[in-house]
Amino acid sequence: MTGCDCAGTARSRRRVLGGIAAVAAGGLAGCLGDDGDDEPEPTQPIALGDGATCDVCGMVIEEHFGPAGQLYFADGEPADRDGPARFDSIVELATYLEERTRRGWELRAAFVTDYSSVDYDLEERNGTTYVSSHVEASAFADATDCSYVVDSAVEGAMGPDYVPFSREADAAAFADEHGGDVRSWDGL
Repeated sequence: MTGCDCAGTARSRRRVLGGIAAVAAGGLAGCLGDDGDDEPEPTQPIALGDGATCDVCGMVIEEHFGPAGQLYFADGEPADRDGPARFDSIVELATYLEERTRRGWELRAAFVTDYSSVDYDLEERNGTTYVSSHVEASAFADATDCSYVVDSAVEGAMGPDYVPFSREADAAAFADEHGGDVRSWDGL
């Protein structure tokens, strides 16, 4: 007759059942979108090509001059799609952000065209100078780290705009050449 190690079998069953319960809880948390970590998913800038439109004016972003921007909010806003709110003007982005903040939306990340990192062109049309648009993901930088030229003679998609630079010296040089003042993100 063989001896039964009932205590060892019970421990093994408990381990197996405990493991199954842990896997089930992890799977359920994944389905519910809670991985047990309160940190939000990381956000990255996306390309604003392929017909992406501005959430304020509805214009196709890549078809117009000037800096573009993106805003990611907590709680999946804007709720009508995945990804950030999109803009063809930093002035529109700033206005939209201010309005949404008053409604209680929480900003997770903001990205703007970084004119320190792109080869931009200036084009004159009918006496107005415009700065080129750049909508590829690599053209964007963290908006909160940029310096902005405000009230310059250079315009964007919707007229006078804020022209962002990741290097303050680039913003100062742009303002020296084209007028305007240099401000931080908080100064907008």
